[in-house]
Amino acid sequence: MRLINIGFGNMVSAERLVAVVSPDSAPIKRIIKEAREQGRLIDASYGRSTRAVLIMDSDHVILSALQPETVANRSAGPSEGKTEEV
Repeated sequence: MRLINIGFGNMVSAERLVAVVSPDSAPIKRIIKEAREQGRLIDASYGRSTRAVLIMDSDHVILSALQPETVANRSAGPSEGKTEEV
């Protein structure tokens, strides 16, 4: 399993990540609102402003304080000890 650091020591599985998007558009705000209402929202931003929204294959929505580009680079970049093979 390959893990991606999404900030503040939080990790997500790279294999289960579907999309990393900016939270600025109305459709993404609607996705966040629906996920919150249905209990599928995970806020990993630690009270900071949300800069990236991660959509998982389980329909969970994760909020991160990192830029989408940063999360994408971490998912595509070399492991550097941040991944774990099982």
